[in-house]
Amino acid sequence: MVWDVVVVGAGPAGSAAARACAKEGLKTLCIEEHGTIGYPVQCAGLLSVSAFAECGVSNRSVLNEVSGARMVSGLGGELLFDARTTKAYVVDRGLLDREMAKSAADAGAEFLLKTSASGISGTSLQTRGVRGREEIPFRLLIAADGPRSSVARMLGLQRSSLYLPGVQAEVPCAIDPRYVELHPNASPDFFGWAIPVSATRARVGLCAREHAKDHFDRFIARYGQNSLHLVSGVIPLGVMPRTYGRRALIVGDAAGFAKPTSGGGVYTGVRSAKHAAAVAAECCARGAFDNGSLRDYERRWKEDFGKELDIGMKALHMRQRMAPEEIDHLCRALDDPDIIRTIVEHGDMDRPGTLLRKLALKPALARTMGILFASGVRRILT
Repeated sequence: MVWDVVVVGAGPAGSAAARACAKEGLKTLCIEEHGTIGYPVQCAGLLSVSAFAECGVSNRSVLNEVSGARMVSGLGGELLFDARTTKAYVVDRGLLDREMAKSAADAGAEFLLKTSASGISGTSLQTRGVRGREEIPFRLLIAADGPRSSVARMLGLQRSSLYLPGVQAEVPCAIDPRYVELHPNASPDFFGWAIPVSATRARVGLCAREHAKDHFDRFIARYGQNSLHLVSGVIPLGVMPRTYGRRALIVGDAAGFAKPTSGGGVYTGVRSAKHAAAVAAECCARGAFDNGSLRDYERRWKEDFGKELDIGMKALHMRQRMAPEEIDHLCRALDDPDIIRTIVEHGDMDRPGTLLRKLALKPALARTMGILFASGVRRILT
């Protein structure tokens, strides 16, 4: 049998793509290298309300709801903002991933576990796994196989420009369950976080370009060393130059769609998967799989969230040029009632551009941080 679409990877992006393709009436197969969908978990498990809604799942995976955040510079500056309504969910990613896969299977997609892609020959995907070595004929591939995408590598597509290793542990500790803690000076390249699972448990982690484990060991010491779960992973930052080619569409982390401002990739991953499925349906209906036909996928995701990723990357570069003392100064400058109201009203984990535009217009921030900082924020938005 020739499959209309073969999806590689059964994370949120892969399952979302499989479900959307199956609902379009396409013969859809999703392969996953692990034996259990959702494991190993390599995610902080914090989803914005919008990202969670995109997943189309029940609340069974929700462990906690957060309404705000506390930013701690480590040098005295602190900032707390509370929207007093749920802004994000802390989830059990294993449960969420499996529910998304079940939804895809209910829509008609088939799954093949413990099977990995090993090569591409024409319009056949070569695999190895629980059924030995196989060749699976396809009309279109959707690569949802994560930051180290083997499909993108096999196709010879240029990869993301930056990869940040990360380490996270789940630890017993006292923490306010309403607020995510952000520690920008825990890492010279990104930030550290403490995500409350409950009032007595948190996921503590960080990402850094180099020596991530050393930075992590110093950071987690303030929370104790009694780790209940330790994971490591990598966040791809910077979208690959081309996200299609040779009868394939690249989605989610495989395409470098993680948000540079937070590292989260579920929202953009699922959104990109839905765009890929729409293009797959059109291509299958016309029997056209040339690059000209596949290019519509790139147009769609760029119109959806491309500008936000570009803004986020510029903001990340600006943050990486800031010294710890400058970040402390920024925390103090943001701790202003008018600015906090602006953050609460316009803050969006998935689309930070609106908030940055509002902050760029705040005279108080320009006075405190200086004209060069204000002009730098404006350059991010151009």
